[in-house]
Amino acid sequence: MRTIQAVHSEDFKQYDTNKIRARFLLSDLKYLNQANFVYSHYDRMITGLVHPGLSVITLGNYDILRSEYFLERREMGIINVGGPGQIEAEGALYNLNKLDALYLGKGVKSVTFKSENDAEPALFYTLSAPAHESKPTTFLAHQDAFSMMLGSLENANERKIVRYIHKDGIQSCQLVMGLTILSNGSIWNTVPPHTHDRRMEVYFYFDLDNDERVLHLMGEPEETRHILVGNHEAVLSPPWSIHAGAGTKNYSFIWGMAGENIDYADMDAISITEIR
Repeated sequence: MRTIQAVHSEDFKQYDTNKIRARFLLSDLKYLNQANFVYSHYDRMITGLVHPGLSVITLGNYDILRSEYFLERREMGIINVGGPGQIEAEGALYNLNKLDALYLGKGVKSVTFKSENDAEPALFYTLSAPAHESKPTTFLAHQDAFSMMLGSLENANERKIVRYIHKDGIQSCQLVMGLTILSNGSIWNTVPPHTHDRRMEVYFYFDLDNDERVLHLMGEPEETRHILVGNHEAVLSPPWSIHAGAGTKNYSFIWGMAGENIDYADMDAISITEIR
């Protein structure tokens, strides 16, 4: 597990392309039969990918956590973006098809991941934040989650928003998690953009062809930068940064937040005409 430290907004303005990518882009997480995580100083969020093939992968422990087991003081949200898979938590078995979600509360000791078949392995995207109390382990199928349509094809931003872990959904201590699916012909996400000083956010892009990219916009509204993001890569978004983007074709992404509250609507919208 590698660590990424927090960055001041004034320092960020001096960064070149390579430094921006090093400080905010999470790549090289996807390896078959491995679990890979990144520990961030932004609200102590841990981002990871678990990609079981023929092997069963056990959620291990890491020295940086200084705990007896991974979820001793943490909670975890999981969304499957690959083939059918199974997660066993404290002896209970959960079957996750693509886009199904599972929440694991503080105190869950035993967690394993596996794929139903190695021809179409599961790919579990995970976010973990510190937790002050234990919330119940909860499974939510994609079709049962709250969803809504936003945007329009005319503005190339028609998209489906799906909420899993939030104030009115799966209960957590501070984790908020869901995903966005752009319609065919739409390329813009999170327009108009916003910030939320009370929470950090992670964007994880998926269902993007290998030769396609998303131009992810970040930075303070009056002075933005960009990162070119590929399939199964994620971007850390500090509380002072907007998070928006445009792709070379439609795509999907998982958004996840940790911080002061679990209110999905807690955001400060910024007009697109104010962005620089």
